[in-house]
Amino acid sequence: MKKPVYMDYAATTPVDPVVAEEMCKYLTLDGVFGNPASRTHAYGWQAEAAVEGARRQVAGLIHADPREIVWTSGATESDNLAIKGAVAGRDNPHIVTSVVEHKAVLDTCKWLEQQGVSVTWLKPGSDGRIAPDQVASALRDNTVLVSLMMVNNELGCQTDVAAIGTLLRERGVLFHVDAAQAAGKTEVDVSTAPVDLLSLSGHKVYGPKGIGALYVRRSPDVRIEAQIHGGGHERGMRSGTLPTHQIVGMGKAFELASELLEQDKALLEDLRHRFLQGLESLDGVALNGSDRHRVPGIINLSFDGVDAESLMLGLRELAVSSGSACASATIEPSFVLKGIGLDDEQAHRALRFSFGRFSTPEEVDFAAAQIVDVVTRLRSVR
Repeated sequence: MKKPVYMDYAATTPVDPVVAEEMCKYLTLDGVFGNPASRTHAYGWQAEAAVEGARRQVAGLIHADPREIVWTSGATESDNLAIKGAVAGRDNPHIVTSVVEHKAVLDTCKWLEQQGVSVTWLKPGSDGRIAPDQVASALRDNTVLVSLMMVNNELGCQTDVAAIGTLLRERGVLFHVDAAQAAGKTEVDVSTAPVDLLSLSGHKVYGPKGIGALYVRRSPDVRIEAQIHGGGHERGMRSGTLPTHQIVGMGKAFELASELLEQDKALLEDLRHRFLQGLESLDGVALNGSDRHRVPGIINLSFDGVDAESLMLGLRELAVSSGSACASATIEPSFVLKGIGLDDEQAHRALRFSFGRFSTPEEVDFAAAQIVDVVTRLRSVR
């Protein structure tokens, strides 16, 4: 059976073959399978060395000190650790976030609200972006944390992290950034951007699922309270036996992302242009989000007169989504699209197309032709 053309890279990326090959060296008896916390023999020492090597690779992509990288099970756990960990033990804390964040941030903040934490929910402009002055206006004397994503997972638009971070640093407020969709797609530099906590994911950067990291700034020193307790791993911030093979995979993936960043960006810009060019014969196509402040590989489009569910059913030879993979089981309109001002009907007409390192011009041409064909057919039978 022929596989559909994969256009859902924002949901997950295939593991790069170089990464998979590297991971296989850390699983079996003839490889490095030891527990990195076993400090009494060579098996543990080798595993620990591999973990620390990967920590340097992940730190390298975001220009951090390796000691600032804390391993987690993924960006969802990183978001939870950052937000709950920053708020824990604070007296009458206040958080600022937005209504278009990933569910891992939204649901964490909603849970904290139920525990008595005050949360301000910012609404973005029609381009999906939160302006620095919105953040400044929301700050209170008891604001302890602002949490905003760097690249929106449904729209691909970028937040002005540097400007927001600068104003927060002046006010002494911690800044958490979910960079799961930013790493490997655009420059992430914590050495210049005043970010205190930054969430990362392995499987969005051609690495394995089930592994992620949280950057925790050392200078000025950021303190967060652990959410998982056990053996005191990761300097007491996140207990649990480290999955060496997954960590090595994420490290290799981030090293590749660093080496291929400009190449990948150029490829995706070309594919984006080609894809949109292929849709030019269609009227009534609207881009959701910012066309200027965005990464190239995520495109969210609405098609007049066609609902996304019917369109997806017609596009059987394409793997696409109507939004976040975390919300794909629901038929409710995307909360992100509603958050930027679309009504239910407009939101129900939107699809997200995302491509990546292994996408080809031929696949993009095929996808555009399929969309034109199906949209035209659906409109003709209205």
